[in-house]
Amino acid sequence: MGFLNTLHFRNAVTGLALVTGLLVPPSLIGADDVRQTPVVKAVAKALPSVVNIRTETVQEVRDPFAELFSDFWNPYYRQPRQDVRRSLGSGVVIHEDGYIITNDHVVRRATKIRVKFANGREYEADRVAYDQRSDLALLRILLPKGSKTRFTPLPFARDGDLLLGETVIALGNPFGLGGSVSRGILSSRDRQVPQADEILDMANWLQTDAAINPGNSGGPLINLNGELIGINVAIYREGQGIGFAIPIARVNETLGKFFTPEHLRGLWLGARVRLDGNRLRVTQVEANSPAAKAGLRTGDTVLEVNEKPVADFVEWARETAGRGKEKLSLKIFRGGRVVTTNLTLLQEEQVFNSKVIEERLGLTVRTLTKDLAEQLGLSFYGGYLITKVATRGPGAEAGLEAGAVIQRVDDSQPQSLMAFARDIHGRETNDPVRLSVVWEIRRGAFTQRRSGVATVKAR
Repeated sequence: MGFLNTLHFRNAVTGLALVTGLLVPPSLIGADDVRQTPVVKAVAKALPSVVNIRTETVQEVRDPFAELFSDFWNPYYRQPRQDVRRSLGSGVVIHEDGYIITNDHVVRRATKIRVKFANGREYEADRVAYDQRSDLALLRILLPKGSKTRFTPLPFARDGDLLLGETVIALGNPFGLGGSVSRGILSSRDRQVPQADEILDMANWLQTDAAINPGNSGGPLINLNGELIGINVAIYREGQGIGFAIPIARVNETLGKFFTPEHLRGLWLGARVRLDGNRLRVTQVEANSPAAKAGLRTGDTVLEVNEKPVADFVEWARETAGRGKEKLSLKIFRGGRVVTTNLTLLQEEQVFNSKVIEERLGLTVRTLTKDLAEQLGLSFYGGYLITKVATRGPGAEAGLEAGAVIQRVDDSQPQSLMAFARDIHGRETNDPVRLSVVWEIRRGAFTQRRSGVATVKAR
């Protein structure tokens, strides 16, 4: 098999050592060769997991007079013109079944996604999950049914295993030509990302002086052990040679959300796990959930689900969210001993609905859609309209009245009525719930909008 010689050059501005092209196979380098540095070894280990991502987004472009001409010339009038937009980025394989993690902005709104490995193999892929707030997306390579193709995943570093000043390597495959490598140091473990027009809400970013080019966005940031410590995501344009990456802790957290029975099948388990080395550890247990009632605790290590070992997110999802697996038997390790517990998953839509809010807060609510707002003559929509306040209930005691619209619960905005009900369901009795509300008062042709905050105690 041929290979490209490694090309070394030094960036005149940053002084960073850059390497591009395919690496010389380790077998061709002597064990005592001075060139086989820790950086070379780490790159050789990680590069087979790095992919180029090429997307196409098809958008229809309609002429203002298209409908007029269409009326006269149909069926001979040509179809609306399609504008095809393309973008490039990178990604990294995280599971042998072909799961890839990348930046959400690389694949957002894409109608076609193709991934290419450094050895030239190319596949079509599909976006199976995404989180705009963390700018992470999960792809899966599409293979023919029955295919036994397996891919090389990149191992994860432990969440807190970051050393300030340690050598880090930013990898990418920006144009599908092989690979791109830049070396630097970890400059900061908790640097705020520069604010722009982004919707990202990352509290802490990794900062590095390793060159991160636009085409490397979505590629891995690794340590000298060849372990994933972050996902390259941004360049600070006003700073020379400053790049940022999403830390592995946030990657773990987001994957823990993607691979849940709730996300995959709408079944309520009420527990989140994260990858900790070669094992899964429970990081969150919702109050009053099936997991909580079964005795699952934060810090438990999951060994088996339904008598099958689970050591990664995919195995966890396969056993907890597989068809016909509403009843689960979990074997966990806790306090030096193995414990087995059983639970039954519940349909989320049957548990989390407006009845939960009515029972616990004394408020009957419905989603304020655009159509409903127009029917009621409101000048805005979004949030949750209070249609009824129970007499002597918590909502009435807080001074709430029908017609007010709940826009925020504590400091967050529920993304759905189900999310709102889930939040309230998990509250303890007498827990204070801060509801930010708005309402409109009509006086003739004028409409006055008012806002306020009511503290309601859950019952």
